[in-house]
Amino acid sequence: MPCCDTTAPHDLTCREAVSHDATTHDAARHRPALLLAALALAQMLIGLDYNIVFVALPDIAGLGFSPQTLQWVVSAYAIAFGGFLLLAGRLSDTFGRRRMFHLGLTLFAVGSALGSIAVAEWMLILGRGIQGIGGAVLSPAVLALLSANFDEGAARNRALGIWGAAGSTGMVLGSILGGVLTDWLGWRGVFMINLPLVALVVLLALRTIPADPPTTTTTRLDLPGAVLTTGSAVLIVMGFTFAAEGGWTAPTTWASLLAGAVLAVILLLVERRTSSPLLDVRRFTNRHLATGTASTFLFMAGFGATAYFLTLYFQQVRQLSPLATGLVFVIPCAGVLIGTTLGGRLATRFGLRPAMLTGQIIGLIGVLTFTLLVGDATGLVLVLALAGVFSIGQGIVFTTMFATATTGTATDDQGTASGMATTGQQLGGAIGLAILINIVAASGAPALTTAMIGISAIIVLGVLVAALIPSAHRGRTRATSQEDTVGVGR
Repeated sequence: MPCCDTTAPHDLTCREAVSHDATTHDAARHRPALLLAALALAQMLIGLDYNIVFVALPDIAGLGFSPQTLQWVVSAYAIAFGGFLLLAGRLSDTFGRRRMFHLGLTLFAVGSALGSIAVAEWMLILGRGIQGIGGAVLSPAVLALLSANFDEGAARNRALGIWGAAGSTGMVLGSILGGVLTDWLGWRGVFMINLPLVALVVLLALRTIPADPPTTTTTRLDLPGAVLTTGSAVLIVMGFTFAAEGGWTAPTTWASLLAGAVLAVILLLVERRTSSPLLDVRRFTNRHLATGTASTFLFMAGFGATAYFLTLYFQQVRQLSPLATGLVFVIPCAGVLIGTTLGGRLATRFGLRPAMLTGQIIGLIGVLTFTLLVGDATGLVLVLALAGVFSIGQGIVFTTMFATATTGTATDDQGTASGMATTGQQLGGAIGLAILINIVAASGAPALTTAMIGISAIIVLGVLVAALIPSAHRGRTRATSQEDTVGVGR
């Protein structure tokens, strides 16, 4: 509510400010397509930046990276992203989603600019870390803005389908553009491309995203919780990254994991005594948030690892060039695009649990069939067809897991809930890939076959979690269940 008497003739300035905010909000409401375009492009930017550096890594190594340190070009982004998400979600709820949206874009641009002019390894790693922080700030703000401006049910499910498709499109564009830009401009081109894209998103956002309301909350920012959450997440992700690089017995591996676990325990003890905790475990009494967050973790640990092992298969086993590898990824990415669209429709018509189970089962059947039929000499047409099948299931799960996580959460808490769900996604990707890489190294069997067996086991866990999603009658996602709602006033 405004902090002034808007009917008083002497309070003209305040009335004009309130009128401007109302006009901005109404304009955004009357232009949902443009609002969704701004949010979808921001999500595409996140997906693009995750994938675009892979093809350029051999050229980036010329900056002075050794084979052991080159992986930090990827890990710096993932660690910063996963480590700062919860803090960013709370900041989004506290200081305003529009403000945090623009801050995230600014950090993205700064990190990209630094990476494009890097002349030493530390500059490039720092640039990737800043990009990761920008992604952490941007991601929950995007999802919270989407959830706040599109009502639960058909409208939100359709919006999430487009949002998910945009992220998938960004990933496939990253694969293709990584090869094209590296051949054309060198590896610096994969950083420079972000700058005009950020400018485009900013122009759209200024006209469509509603202004943040005046800050009226008296809730104190939980700084100890923020430091402990970020520190424990960063250390745990670093530990699994070190495990993939140097093994589970390496001092850096167990020291990072132990320190992360200690901070996590301290975090739980501190948060129990805090009036407004950043990580409030009571939120997980909302079964939608609990199962949605678990699904995001398992999704990236399983489905999310397929791209890594398929890339190695295409380039090392099938001897495809980086650009050709990016082009063949169009097929599985098209499957994800189809799945993200289907996911929203299935959730609207049948409910979240049937939609999630459908996606998980399609994905499981596809991965198991792929494991049985694909070998070193299998025709590429069959390989891509099977990858397309499990990618459809992957797309359905992607849309449905975020729809599940944001259902039944109060509007003011959407940023924090979104941060929790996306934190699960990022940590799942880092931890799952590290575990799978270590399993592959220890097995002695073909890497792709071993990895796909492990991914199948993770998807089975995803099926079990999907079965725990609260049941719903058809159309149930239009309303919020009282028993699943945390802190929602009527």
